[in-house]
Amino acid sequence: MVLTHHTIQDGWFREISPQWPGQAMSLKVVKILHVEKSLYQDVLVFESETYGNVLVLDGVIQCTERDEFSYQEMIAHLPLASHPNPQKVLVIGGGDGGVVREVLKHNTVEEVVLCDIDEAVIRVSKQFLPHMSELLDDSRVTVHIGDGFAFLQNHEATYDVIITDSSDPVGPAESLFQKPYFQLLHDALREGGHISTQGECLWIHLPLIKDLHEMTKNLFQVAEYAFTTIPTYPSGQIGFVLCSKEAGRDLRTPVRKLEGCRYWNEDVHRAAFMLPEFGKAMLREGKNILPVLGKAATEGTRKKILLLGSGYVARPAAEYIVRNPNNELTIACRTLKSAQDLASSLPRTTPISLDVNDASALEAQVGAHDLVVSLIPYTYHAQVIRAAIAKKTHVVTTSYVSPSMRELDEEAKKAGIVVFNEIGLDPGIDHLYAVKTIDEVHAKGGKVKEFLSYCGGLPSPPASYNPLGYKFSWSSRGVLLALLNSAAYYENGQEATISGQDLMGHAQPYYISPAYAFVAYPNRDSRPFREFYSIPEADTVIRGTLRYQGFPEFIKALVDLGWLDASEKDWLSEEAGKQLTFSQITQRLLGLEGADDSTLINKIKSVCSFKSSAEESRIIAGLKWIGLLSDIIPPLRGNPVNLLDTLCGRLESLMKYEPGEADLVMLQHKFVVEWSDGKRETLTSTLEAYGSTLPGGHSAMALLVGLPCGIATQLVLDGVLATPGVHAPYSKEFCDPLRVALESEGITMVERVE
Repeated sequence: MVLTHHTIQDGWFREISPQWPGQAMSLKVVKILHVEKSLYQDVLVFESETYGNVLVLDGVIQCTERDEFSYQEMIAHLPLASHPNPQKVLVIGGGDGGVVREVLKHNTVEEVVLCDIDEAVIRVSKQFLPHMSELLDDSRVTVHIGDGFAFLQNHEATYDVIITDSSDPVGPAESLFQKPYFQLLHDALREGGHISTQGECLWIHLPLIKDLHEMTKNLFQVAEYAFTTIPTYPSGQIGFVLCSKEAGRDLRTPVRKLEGCRYWNEDVHRAAFMLPEFGKAMLREGKNILPVLGKAATEGTRKKILLLGSGYVARPAAEYIVRNPNNELTIACRTLKSAQDLASSLPRTTPISLDVNDASALEAQVGAHDLVVSLIPYTYHAQVIRAAIAKKTHVVTTSYVSPSMRELDEEAKKAGIVVFNEIGLDPGIDHLYAVKTIDEVHAKGGKVKEFLSYCGGLPSPPASYNPLGYKFSWSSRGVLLALLNSAAYYENGQEATISGQDLMGHAQPYYISPAYAFVAYPNRDSRPFREFYSIPEADTVIRGTLRYQGFPEFIKALVDLGWLDASEKDWLSEEAGKQLTFSQITQRLLGLEGADDSTLINKIKSVCSFKSSAEESRIIAGLKWIGLLSDIIPPLRGNPVNLLDTLCGRLESLMKYEPGEADLVMLQHKFVVEWSDGKRETLTSTLEAYGSTLPGGHSAMALLVGLPCGIATQLVLDGVLATPGVHAPYSKEFCDPLRVALESEGITMVERVE
């Protein structure tokens, strides 16, 4: 096995995190030493070319052999060297042992307790960072594996100094930056005790530091902020919150000398409290005097945007919207936590809880904003648009215009609002480039005789190892139900229709590149696009879906067996409280209760009518992989309980993207053009994109749906897309500005003559 990690690509580790947006740290990797998913976090150790061994937790550098001493010495010696007689010390976090090593340099210290919630950090550090962790076995040291909150609650008035060596305020360390934790620190100190906690970076987290400073001033007699320099931490700097229970205690002046330090000395101790002017201005006066850059430097009209939903595609849309400093974003979800998670790293963004089924609450929120972006299921769009019409608020969605949405066109026009739809990937980007090429062909006197457009959201080839060659990046139910939609299209001048039950049987191999083995099948009703795209001359108009070969046959087997049935089954509802296995459910579907495996498999072969022995073997092995022939007891899902939702629950656990795995988007238009001289040519427009494998990176699907949505939102706000009514980008008027903005983001379809 070759060790890999999603933060390491092409021999470089990349520390990319929304905690420090717009910047990153990279180190050249010699080799990966350890990869582990502990109970609490992702643990990585690698040997770097210039910084020695490096410990990384959840994609963020914790320490390197080359520069760790500057942080460990300062977080320990600032509170200890200013304390008159520190004897009992508690270290929370710091499982690498570096802080404990520094604490033991003080000859007054008699007892040190290290409390870290994650034993993996201690274990891994002993193996790969022994110079930091070796003193964890000292007789004066007690190591406690557990939660710092619980430990503090049981140790009031116990310690002279408490040092919190935490990671950044996300994940398991988030609570260590909040008031209840600092109250526990205060209460666990003896009289005259000191605390020191990791205090983030002045260059990046100034508002957070301000909040910490204000909060600790109200809890402790003395509250200070100091900092150190360290190359591998964000912006090369990190700070410390230092507090004392003793009124008048001078934390800035050391009262004893120390030996064996590489960074700390008495002068550096005093200088650590000397903040740059922008830091002093914020902490003392609440003023931010840092430069204002780019668009933020220009005052404009404030716009308020309401974003409904927090699913996979919402973040790229939200990030684009808040790029404009004049935009204020509200993210609304049924569950407040979902909105908070998305909003936490975005400027000028407020999370709220909102149930769109509450008509009055929905209308009130829509009315308080200039534009609403609806990324909730399409079945809710009509009621969102009605609320927007009532309050004269613009709307943007990525969904197809449904009949219930289209019938609101006149009302939207009367209200003077823009309701802009179909601006994601498919639909969305596909429209922009279909209209572009068709307009260019017509301008040159040509005719588009055939138009074929296929799009697929797929796992990248290395991630497509399961029997379906597919993974879910959005609702599994939505994906599977879409496979049951009927399809209609024009082919060779004739209308053709396919029922949802037969759709997978019509999938055919489709060549785009020798690198991929695709199949394609029609999707929805392609016929209106002959009119939408103004190509009445086209004999063939097909819009469809791409999948890897083998997928349609597997889905057809699931359909034949009845597993994609979303209807209520009396026998399943009656048995909902019992312990049904997958095998028993499959047997019931096939009328074979109590059958043995051999009989069940033979029945599956009969029902599915496989085309070959190889297909038969592959699909039966896949059914076993899912567990449909096993004694696994699945949670019965759905309201009412049904087979489709129960299957979805199983597939979502088996077929999710793992860290380091990327998705693939492939979109291709094919135009067969007849020129005025009778010559025929085939033109193609192709978009091939892989998602990011880095922490916090976007999937290709999320980016290519969310970003166009964000662009359309801004163009509506700016008055570029200003025609009232219910619209989709089917004309040059709409497509040109959208496409220009999209291409400025580095996204385009590559055009070729075949």
